[in-house]
Amino acid sequence: MLQLPPLSLYIHIPWCVRKCPYCDFNSHAQQGELPQQQYVDALLQDLQADLPYVQQRPLHSIFIGGGTPSLFDASQIARLLQGVQQQIPFCDDIEITMEANPGTLEHDDFAAYRQAGVSRISMGVQSFATDKLNILGRIHGSEEAKNAAKMLATAGYQSFNLDLMHGLPGQDLPQALSDIETAAALNPPHLSWYQLTIEANTLFHSRPPQLPDDEALWQIYRTGQQRLAELGYRQYEISAYAKPGYECRHNRNYWEFGDYLGIGCGAHGKITLGQQQQIIRTVKVKHPKGYLAGHYHYQTTEVAADELPLEYLMNRLRLMVPIPKAEFEARTGLSATLLDDGMQRGADKGLVIVHSDTWELTEKGHYFVNELLGEFC
Repeated sequence: MLQLPPLSLYIHIPWCVRKCPYCDFNSHAQQGELPQQQYVDALLQDLQADLPYVQQRPLHSIFIGGGTPSLFDASQIARLLQGVQQQIPFCDDIEITMEANPGTLEHDDFAAYRQAGVSRISMGVQSFATDKLNILGRIHGSEEAKNAAKMLATAGYQSFNLDLMHGLPGQDLPQALSDIETAAALNPPHLSWYQLTIEANTLFHSRPPQLPDDEALWQIYRTGQQRLAELGYRQYEISAYAKPGYECRHNRNYWEFGDYLGIGCGAHGKITLGQQQQIIRTVKVKHPKGYLAGHYHYQTTEVAADELPLEYLMNRLRLMVPIPKAEFEARTGLSATLLDDGMQRGADKGLVIVHSDTWELTEKGHYFVNELLGEFC
């Protein structure tokens, strides 16, 4: 039987200073003054329409992403969060994360965002190498990123994250490790370290840069993974590393197949309906023009029962910890025995260990997740 999981909220603010050539997110380059007040009003109206999905649950976490949310004034972020709390109660220890970029934020605003209710900042650094930042189209420089991180460390946040990319055009192993060392010296409790991939509908897709070959990428990943462990960062997800107690609660809820409302342009949601024993996915109108005109809802679809095992595993296998069979049953409403044959085939390939109450990926399994997922397609 389906059980209601923790509830999170994702808020999308779609504007940025300019579109990065690798970015396939729903973002739009800023043109003139942003309609901050109008957009916050729209977000709160959008949320009001989703209130039936709350089902008496408090909010476990909030993530304000983009785009570049730090383009919005702290006063508007405060009004947004106050408006959300008036509609849905917060857990006492709610985690509220906001994305920010070093090139779009005055450093003395960090305290203002914390005062507004933000408890965690995720800073999009990507690299500390000037040539790599230029290739990636970033609007900040290396020193600007370092100074922003130093200000974050003293601004009173419960936690902060630095985003780094690897496998960049022309990047070798020493350069990738240099980014890790520079980031770690700034002592962030959390580091996201993920490989650059070329996505459709991006400038890099139409004009592909020369990326490191597969062997170099593997060497960068394995060596960087080991170095992060030596520096005290535990890998808890494919591209996320944290010091003990500083895992991103919001992202963990995604990977554990929890529920989340999605408001804002193009925002996605995933909701368990307890009474109907269904799981649905929601999508909001993508373009700011339509959204600001009051057209919020775009699509709602039910996840079919035969799709749930793969949907669950595609999320849960990102985490580095064993999967409780009881969690699968609670989050999908299905019997764990449905996975027995596929997991046994995975075990025969050395990808997974089947225990009485959990499934545990082997080291090989963590590197070949897609092969294991193939057993359930």
